[in-house]
Amino acid sequence: MRISVFGLGYVGCVSAACLAHDGHQVLGLDINPRKVELITSGHAPVIEPSLDRLVGEAIQSGRLQASTDGQDAIRDSDISMICVGTPSNKNGSLNVQHVENVCRQIGDALTRKQDYHVVVVRSTVLPGTMEDRLIPILEKRSGKRAGPDFGVCMNPEFLREGSSIEDFYNPALLVIGEIDQRSGKVVEQIYAGIDASIVHTTISTAEMVKYANNAFHALKIVFANEMGVLCKTHGIDGRDVMEILCQDSRLNISTAYLRPGFAFGGSCLPKDLRALLHRAKRRDIDCPMLSSLPLSNECHLQHAMDLIEQVGQKKIGVVGLSFKPGTDDMRESPTVSLIEKLIGKGYSVSVCDEKVELGRLVGTNKAYLEREVPHIASLMCSSLEELLEWAEVVVVAHGGAPSRRVLSMMRENQVLIDLVGVERDDGEPRGPYEGICW
Repeated sequence: MRISVFGLGYVGCVSAACLAHDGHQVLGLDINPRKVELITSGHAPVIEPSLDRLVGEAIQSGRLQASTDGQDAIRDSDISMICVGTPSNKNGSLNVQHVENVCRQIGDALTRKQDYHVVVVRSTVLPGTMEDRLIPILEKRSGKRAGPDFGVCMNPEFLREGSSIEDFYNPALLVIGEIDQRSGKVVEQIYAGIDASIVHTTISTAEMVKYANNAFHALKIVFANEMGVLCKTHGIDGRDVMEILCQDSRLNISTAYLRPGFAFGGSCLPKDLRALLHRAKRRDIDCPMLSSLPLSNECHLQHAMDLIEQVGQKKIGVVGLSFKPGTDDMRESPTVSLIEKLIGKGYSVSVCDEKVELGRLVGTNKAYLEREVPHIASLMCSSLEELLEWAEVVVVAHGGAPSRRVLSMMRENQVLIDLVGVERDDGEPRGPYEGICW
């Protein structure tokens, strides 16, 4: 394929060299003539293992060229790949000036091009940037419509400095955010020689995936460091603890707990987190990330409350009382806390949880419920049918068999507040619907 790569910094140079190595005809473009001179002479403008060799081979083969003129590049290519920088402004906001400038240049060139052309953004931009800012620029400058007249895709990169070429050829997956299938299929052809799963999604989702990845990486580093400092104060090697933690691929290094939904609770997580934070305080160790977890959890609980309040109805039916499905353990259940808030605000609440039999509760589980919601017996419904007959708003607080029946049993005038994602598993809701994170 014929590909023009705008921006010959780290991402652009690696992408251009690897694509040329794979047999594509690539023209690299940059406003900095020094970068163009280096590549033209067979040298990479950035330091990266094996990149200088790849650039030299691609230049020698004639599959890679470099220029400062973007007009001819767009005319002579099928795809324009934008890889320019998006630095931070002083206030922390994202500076997309360079991406916008390239889009103006591409838009102007598209006015004189009849063939179908796909614009691919690899630069890191916040969700909504392409649809709200970049696509309008392309359409205005070209006089054409994105989709019918030219393609647009978001193709985030996950290249690490020091191993970027290895990452390019061995990605965990390839993400293509597409304005339509035609655009996405063209971009998919770029990576025909790479053995990796390809995920086709919306443009805004692809934009956010990049930020989610990097935020998660930052979170993991901070978590490991805070745990390491805590370990050291106990005479424990933090590296040993984290190595053992990472051996658990069922819960720790896995998809477990990484599905957006309701707040955490139960008999273990809140209690153990409090104990750990108290010990850190006793040892004069600051753990800002760990300390933020209870506050963040409370904010998420309030978010659920806000969704219910926005509906404006007073009869609230809650499906699920225990902290997770399949158990009657209600100790520090976020649903119990939510019910407390609702009652305190004057709402009428009914609850259905087929696993919770008040007469069988014993020990700390029973004591917790009697302390937090002493009048719980008056709130319990004997069946899901009874709950749905009475409620104006139905709140699904956890999964399980009753939750899976909710969608088919609800009336069209009932509002569904979904805290667990029941709609993804069990079909479309009949009436008004609001998900907590979707």
